[in-house]
Amino acid sequence: MDELPPRLTVVTLGARDLPELRRFYLALGWEEVPSGSDGWTGFLVGGVLLSLFPVAELATEASDGVLPAPTGWSGFTLACNVDERAQVDGAFASAVRAGAEVVAEPTDRPWGGRSAYVADPEGNRWEIAWAPGARFDDRGALTSFGG
Repeated sequence: MDELPPRLTVVTLGARDLPELRRFYLALGWEEVPSGSDGWTGFLVGGVLLSLFPVAELATEASDGVLPAPTGWSGFTLACNVDERAQVDGAFASAVRAGAEVVAEPTDRPWGGRSAYVADPEGNRWEIAWAPGARFDDRGALTSFGG
């Protein structure tokens, strides 16, 4: 079958300073894949691989070789949903202790959940969220969302 399956397996962040970004995610306590190094690394997060790859090499593979602008927010966020509303605050504090920059303090949201935003050392935005309908399997993979 030649169809594109409906799955997301890898999210790659193009890193300007891969060793620093690697240290940050290790400081969160995330388990690195055995082949991780300062040249490429990855972290299994709930059934998806968060990959860190040098941005210049990524630009060669995935674009016309032109590097993206080094400043400003890129317009996308990554999210880590937690099991309970109260866990947002603790996870937020943990990320800040690991070196994340505070973007938005934990707050209850109009959509019924609670969330906060932090940025990793290269400005990638992470939402730490609790959503009332989010359910996870034993690996932490999202199995349902909403309703």
